[in-house]
Order: sequence, then structure tokens, then C-alpha cells
Amino acid sequence: MPPLIPVTSARIGDHLPLLQLLPDAEPLSWVRRGEGLVGWGVHATTTVTGKNRFRDAREWWHQQLGTFSITDTVHSSGTGPLLFSSFSFSQEEESVLVIPKVIVGNRGGQSWITWIGQNPQPVLLGEIDSTSAPKYSWRNGTLTPEVWQERVAEAIAAIAAGQIDKVVLARDLNGTADSQIDPRQILRNLEEEYPSTWCFSVAGLIGATPELLLRLNRSMVTSRVLAGTITRTGDDEKDLALAGSLARSSKDLEEHEYAVRSVAESLAPFCSSTNVPDSPFVLHLANVMHLATDVTGALAETSQHFDVFSILEKLHPSAAVCGTPTDIATKVISTLEGMARGRYAGPVGWIDARGDGELGIALRCGQVEGNKIRLYAGCGIVSGSDPVRELDESQAKFAPMMSALTKT
Repeated sequence: MPPLIPVTSARIGDHLPLLQLLPDAEPLSWVRRGEGLVGWGVHATTTVTGKNRFRDAREWWHQQLGTFSITDTVHSSGTGPLLFSSFSFSQEEESVLVIPKVIVGNRGGQSWITWIGQNPQPVLLGEIDSTSAPKYSWRNGTLTPEVWQERVAEAIAAIAAGQIDKVVLARDLNGTADSQIDPRQILRNLEEEYPSTWCFSVAGLIGATPELLLRLNRSMVTSRVLAGTITRTGDDEKDLALAGSLARSSKDLEEHEYAVRSVAESLAPFCSSTNVPDSPFVLHLANVMHLATDVTGALAETSQHFDVFSILEKLHPSAAVCGTPTDIATKVISTLEGMARGRYAGPVGWIDARGDGELGIALRCGQVEGNKIRLYAGCGIVSGSDPVRELDESQAKFAPMMSALTKT
């Protein structure tokens, strides 16, 4: 039997600028308001597919944990060895799992480092000089805007006919840069412009999601549901009025109710109690506002051990990224979207050795390959939807990534 591989976690003092520490162009990131985790180097990686991909991911992670000898003097959620995960939307496509060699974390003003191997504690290099942003050329994705609006109209007709209650339709946009794309620059720009989102990067999928699909920490579960969107104008007085109209919009409230119900019903079997607020609040981001609800729960004390993987298997896909009923919405998406979503709208984040973790929904994101990037945006379609307005909403959802790509 081979010797166990040492994994060491140690405190390193005060709060560090996480996204300035990344030493190479294949970063792993889960950062919000300067807190979270970054990683680099690859100790081990694999992919999983199929209907059992969450269980297969757990099995692989536990196999890897069995090869480690862990020394953790920090003893907190997110310390020790970590699995960065980016799951596909569809079970037919590949999900990516990565165990980094080095991880640095921040929480509550304190920082720590975890590293794998016999080597001494890695030296952190500090801030990396910024480079000028590449220039991009853009072309339509799978569908032209006009055809996508026609598909939205078809979805609205299916809803009117009683075939489905809600469906989320996404579209893509393809960009080509005049030089290699550096994900670190994108992450730093996203953090600066959208500090209330979770800035993530796993295996080339990079973005800033406002939607926390699942946080599991010491048997407490949280899920932030977003559904219902309106574009901001930049004028505070006008935006305040728009926020009020969003909170009263029957179309957006209907869309939001489906999403909240989907999450609450998925969490209920795992929890002894859940809390679902009676009405949503309006979440203000730099470019849009969303109806938002935080669903919380306490895991039930049973003989069966529930972890992030157990809950993800039931929680994904929620109505916020798929629709209602789920099985019919999935078929409608397959018929109308005409594209493979890849890991867009799938769970993305990290899982620790205890089975705790944080995963968001991979939204406001793009897949980078060399000098090319594919952006994604989706809209919830309900009975009150309008194809022109949905196209405008999708353009607003492209904006965070397009801005982050071109900012120097």
C-alpha cells in the first residue's frame, strides 16, 4: 500500500487579496466580497457523466480522501483538501472535478493556506501585474437573435396550451480575442464590478453568479433563489421605481414562485425544518435587479449521512434554470434551444472533506478555450413573457462578462 499523501492547512494571518495571488492562467476560484477560496495546480482531476454523476463524484472524492494524511490546525469549513466542482446542466454532458495542489482561503478577516505534498508551505507571490485586455470580435451563437425570439414565442404558445407552466430558454454568443484570454484578469474585473456575486472559475468556465444554489455548513442548508429580472438604468430614482414595479409584476412573481417552490420541495426530504419567506426581496446588482428569496433549513438527524452530493442530486435542475414540470421543461429546452449548455446553469463551487460546501448556479459566465470564449444567458419564460423583452433581458445578462472581458 503506498504511503499516505500529506495535506496541511495552516493559518497565515490577516485577510489576503485572493484573486491577486493566482500564479497561473488555470485558476480555481469561489470568491465573494473578498472572502472565499482560490486554488491552483492540479493534484488530481476527473470527469463524470450520466444520471449517477453526483454519486460517482462523491465516490471519486472519497477515494481521493482515502489517500491523504490530513493535518488541519484551522478546523473550519473549507479547510483541508478541497474538491472544486463544475457540474453539467445535462446528465449527458461532462462534469469536471479538480483537486488543487494549493488553496488559499479568507473568512472573517482571517486567511489560511492548504497544500498537498511533502514540500514546505508555498510562498505566496502577491499581486500580478495586469496586462492590456484583448480585442474581441463577436458572432451569433447557435441561434440568431431573431430565431431565438421565435423559439421563445413557441414556448409561450406551449404554456398557453397548458403543456407546461414555465421553461428557461438560454442562448449563446461566441467571441474571439486577438490574443490568449487570461481568466485571472476576467475574475479581477468581475470582483470589482459585481462584488455581491460569487466569482467562480473551474476548468475554463468563468463567471460571476448571483445565485447560491446550495450552502451546507454544519447541518445548516441555504439556497438563494433568483427568478424575475429587470434591467437597471443607472439613475437611482428611476431604478427605485423599477424595483417597485418588479416587486409587483405578476409575470415575474409567477416565475419566482415556481423557482422557490422547486427548491423548497427539493430540500424538504433532507430537513427537519425549513424556512421559506412569504415574499421575495429585490436584489440590486450593477446592471440588473432580481426577485430573490433565501430558503433555509436544518438537516434532519437520521442514520443516513446527508452531504452536498445527496442534496445536489435532488436540487438540480431547479425551476430557476429549467422550468416546471422539470421533465417536460427539459424536453422543451432540448427541442427549442438547439444547443448544448455544457456546464452553464449547472452547480459550480467547492466541497470539503466533511461533505460541506458552497455551490452556485453557473450563470453570467463563459467557457474559455485559448483565445475563444462562449458566453451564455438564459431567461425564464412564463405566460406573461414577451419575446422582445426576453431578448433584451438576455442581452443584459451578457453584459457582466462582456464588460469584464474588455476592461483594462
